[in-house]
Amino acid sequence: MTGPIYLVRHAKAGHRERWTDHDELRPLTKKGVQQAEALVQLFGEQTFARLISSRYVRCVQTFEPLAEARSLVIEEADALAEGAARSDSVELMLEAAEGGPVALSTHGDIIMNVLDELAELGVPLEGPVLLEKGSTWILDVADGAFSAGRYVPPPSP
Repeated sequence: MTGPIYLVRHAKAGHRERWTDHDELRPLTKKGVQQAEALVQLFGEQTFARLISSRYVRCVQTFEPLAEARSLVIEEADALAEGAARSDSVELMLEAAEGGPVALSTHGDIIMNVLDELAELGVPLEGPVLLEKGSTWILDVADGAFSAGRYVPPPSP
């Protein structure tokens, strides 16, 4: 069973410039928490084999309501952290999708890297190429490779 990959950019977090602690600890804002909660309705009855997140607090928090609603544990992966190598991120995504539908919470740079990879492979993309916080790219996988992608804007809290 190969599932689609739901690649989610973390919900709205506080301003990087104003945060004085380690960036990994920067949490979601009130709006970000509402966006995270709205993901549960956005994904409706979609089941997930796994939820995988960057270790950054804002990414984990983005999946907490979904994890609770689906009774799943949030796994953390360095391949989804800011600055991770494109090859590591892509490899993780394709391996995870082998087990069924998977949702991944990550950062804008990782999503941009994946979209660059899709463009280089000639994978068709539907919708605007955007990276809004709380948005999702649904990536179809066939025979162990990306086959299509479509953009879903952030849910309205």
